Amino acid sequence: MKNIVVIGAGKIGSTIARLLAHSGDYSVTVADRSKEQLGQIEKHDAISVADIDIGDHGALVALLTGKFAVLSAAPFHLTIAIAEAASAAKVHYLDLTEDVESTRRVKAIAEQAQTAFIPQCGLAPGFISIVANDLASRFDSLDSVRMRVGALPQYPSNALNYNLTWSTDGVINEYIEPCEAIVEGQLIEVPALEEREEFSLDGVTYEAFNTSGGLGTLCETLKGKVRTLNYRTIRYPGHAAIMKALLNDLGLRHRRDVLKDILENALPSTTQDVVIIFVTVSGRREGRLVQETYANKVYSSVIAGRMLSAIQITTAASICAVLDMLARGELPATGFVRQEEIRLDAFLASRFGHHYEQKSNAEKMAS
Repeated sequence: MKNIVVIGAGKIGSTIARLLAHSGDYSVTVADRSKEQLGQIEKHDAISVADIDIGDHGALVALLTGKFAVLSAAPFHLTIAIAEAASAAKVHYLDLTEDVESTRRVKAIAEQAQTAFIPQCGLAPGFISIVANDLASRFDSLDSVRMRVGALPQYPSNALNYNLTWSTDGVINEYIEPCEAIVEGQLIEVPALEEREEFSLDGVTYEAFNTSGGLGTLCETLKGKVRTLNYRTIRYPGHAAIMKALLNDLGLRHRRDVLKDILENALPSTTQDVVIIFVTVSGRREGRLVQETYANKVYSSVIAGRMLSAIQITTAASICAVLDMLARGELPATGFVRQEEIRLDAFLASRFGHHYEQKSNAEKMAS
């Protein structure tokens, strides 16, 4: 049994701990400074809690020393402190951050580390890059890679057509920070919330627009190999216009704390959500221009006796699957590991990755 530390006792951190504990192969310590959130962690023989301030480097290193790995489900602004402590304690490091600058810092820390550093292990960034790279590998030459992901309420009931399903800090960061893309073969930065498009899937119309961080390291990996590469977040139509008004016209991009307070007090959370994953790759194969698409929907579901939202399932299952592959020796044990280095078939065949292959609600009702 391997000893793991999960930093963050929120929705995702608690789900990670639950999945790992119920697997029977991991003993998990959940660390957080919030006694209230720690008190809500499931009581299980394989789960313990630690009340700790992540800003206390010495205390964090002491907690991590002797463990197999640390998994960060903490807000993105704590990423560097956790990565530095992991390096000092000589433990493997995995995180869920979507923040581009934090990942660059993690990569620099990994250059001197004696263990594996695997950032961006969630849905997007994370699983989306595994899918995109798998599709891209089937072509002789690439033309375009388009990645679209959204975590949406199944039953939207407000003007934003949105409920809180993910970290509010993370959502705001994605809507504000610059976005990487490859345009006409050049790696550039494009503004968030722009380049809006509409598309339909299963008879439902969605919008998609630029957001930061979803590409992970794929831009760097495919630079010079593809003409167009971009990532956009999926929402129901009308969402982007309202968010742009809040951020730009009301100036809330400069008052993130105010925007966070508004969203968390006005938008209810829900477990009745759906995660949409839509990746399209085109390129040349045997001289012909062809296209391949991966389209998937993951719904909220009962796992280990508890109803979990789709975003909890996809995010937690992804980082747990990567941890499993690392523990089995299927991933490099030292240095910086990119998500696109992970094989899609191996990921989906794992005990955690298989949660991405759910039946749809319609299929469940028919069976």
